[in-house]
Amino acid sequence: MSTPIEPAIPVTATTVTTVTTGQAAVRLGEFTVVDVRSAGEYAGGHLPGAHNVPLERLDEAADALGAAAARGPLLLVCASGNRSAKGCARLAGQGVEAATLEGGTSAWAAAGHPVERPAGARAPWPMDRQVRLAAGSLVAAGFVAGRFWRPAHWLSGAIGAGLVFSGVTNTCGMAAVLARLPHNRPAGDAVAFEETLARLAA
Repeated sequence: MSTPIEPAIPVTATTVTTVTTGQAAVRLGEFTVVDVRSAGEYAGGHLPGAHNVPLERLDEAADALGAAAARGPLLLVCASGNRSAKGCARLAGQGVEAATLEGGTSAWAAAGHPVERPAGARAPWPMDRQVRLAAGSLVAAGFVAGRFWRPAHWLSGAIGAGLVFSGVTNTCGMAAVLARLPHNRPAGDAVAFEETLARLAA
């Protein structure tokens, strides 16, 4: 079924095809699965056979993803389905068709389906949880500091304004910043981005 969403980039109104975890489990071998989470989240557990193309690098991978989509259906996955829906909308603007996994990896694992992870890999928190922690901590810090130095209240206001902007535009600058932190980066044995593109294009 198709669910309308508000795209994260200025494209014309579009619909994103969603696939349930049950449908994905039955058809997994048909899909080229692309996980758009950060490399650290991906290493913490992903759908079997999924390729990692972080959302912020999706445009770089458009040609390779187009080649993969020409061979068969493309399924984008994230933690909850939000980022993968954004990715589908972004790719649609470039003429590449893709579906999103409803509920993301969280729903997939909750349904009892297998996930792959490198031996000994540590799973970082999902990005939305990291954003809530960071935003809440900054708001609280601004409130407390403001009791001693009134201009510090502007920190809380700025974070609040950023959250409003994030909700209106369906983007998240804080997530993009957090994705660059060491715990969200790939482990030393992770597949290089260029190799991932080559595998998608092959």
